[in-house]
Amino acid sequence: MLFLQIVGSTILVGLISLTGVLFLVRKKIDIQKATVYFISLASGSLLGTAFFHLIPEALEKSPSNTFLLVGLGVFIFFVLEKLLIWRHCHLHQHHENYARPTAARLIILGNAAHNFLDGLIIAASFSASPAAGVAAAAAIVLHEIPQELGDFAILIHGGFPVPRAVAFNVMTGVFAVIGATATYFFVDLAPRLENVLLPVTGGGFLYIALADLIPQLHEPMPIGQTLAQIALLLGGFGSIVLLKHHG
Repeated sequence: MLFLQIVGSTILVGLISLTGVLFLVRKKIDIQKATVYFISLASGSLLGTAFFHLIPEALEKSPSNTFLLVGLGVFIFFVLEKLLIWRHCHLHQHHENYARPTAARLIILGNAAHNFLDGLIIAASFSASPAAGVAAAAAIVLHEIPQELGDFAILIHGGFPVPRAVAFNVMTGVFAVIGATATYFFVDLAPRLENVLLPVTGGGFLYIALADLIPQLHEPMPIGQTLAQIALLLGGFGSIVLLKHHG
């Protein structure tokens, strides 16, 4: 019964988080034109998630090595990006703009790790009590929706067709179920795994936001669009902060 509660809640969280993405597709919003705004939203959400969710939780659980592991996360994502760029240039034999596709691939990796963590947290919370599990699942849904919207836009901006972007969104969501299942069967290992994944994923999110996404927002544009970008970046960041303090 407990296992069904854990897996069912994890799948439900993934489906609810996907509704924002499906809304964009169903309403036939011009995602290509809107990506510059969604990238602002995603940048703020990633920074907020790193600074107010992943890193603080890591500090609570294992303060001694947290910042070392955050730095390791930044380094790992830097190396992954270098490998992706090398592969891209090697295959295409020319140096076209590679920032967008590599950022899209990095966000897939970061999302997979983050969703695995979400599944771990849901399973651990349900193991404590059903009420704790429901509360954890609700909190995860609230911070996932704005982030998923931004991440979907990053995939589109990176050249992914809409069906493929949706497929990758669903695929990374499967890692939440994997994380929840692994935690249920190997509950004794969950705290140690969480102590590593929280700060490493936080460092990865910082790298994606600061090294890949925000630099793409520096292209000259009218003052109105610039103000909209700033507002959405602050909105993405602020939404995570508010959810953290009121969750």
